[in-house]
Amino acid sequence: MERQQQRQQQRQQPRRRLSLTEVEALARDAHATQTDKAGRPYAEHLAAVAEGVRVRGGDDEQIAAAWLHDAIEDAALTEQWLADAPLTARTKQIVLALTKRPGENPRGYADRILATPGATLVKTADLAHNADPARLAALDEPTRWGYLPARAQSRAWGTADPQVRGDARPARTRGRRMTNGARTQLHSRAKRLAMRGSRAW
Repeated sequence: MERQQQRQQQRQQPRRRLSLTEVEALARDAHATQTDKAGRPYAEHLAAVAEGVRVRGGDDEQIAAAWLHDAIEDAALTEQWLADAPLTARTKQIVLALTKRPGENPRGYADRILATPGATLVKTADLAHNADPARLAALDEPTRWGYLPARAQSRAWGTADPQVRGDARPARTRGRRMTNGARTQLHSRAKRLAMRGSRAW
């Protein structure tokens, strides 16, 4: 009886969430055998996206999502693992939002990211690294041309995200309210660019 009560108490205790250090180690291990299209360890891309989220003002939940943003799509981890993982619901939602699904309409993919709080910032950092000149220079020319739209996409996604705009706009323009028409226009632009295709390496 006493042992049964102890087990019940353990189930009722809240699970300790993974720290950022633990998420990083887990992501590095999960992607350990994968490389990007330039042959570099895939973890380098994850680290760059996580750092991009941090410098853009992202919080720990978004940084954790950055480390895991390609894990399901690249079969490094399973969706069931994510569901059971000791992570916040927001981190899980961002990871799922950024996970492209087989046969998915690009417009639906863009809509899901824009509708998920915190996801647009992570996608902006992802695209920014995909468009990094040093990274593009390591590719053969046909592959490089396929990734050039990522730079324009990164700017569009960032402009459509209030969190990114707050960091990027000059101080004299911060705090001004965006009209519904302007917001719709920016979101439409981000979706159009997303439909051109830009897959994370």
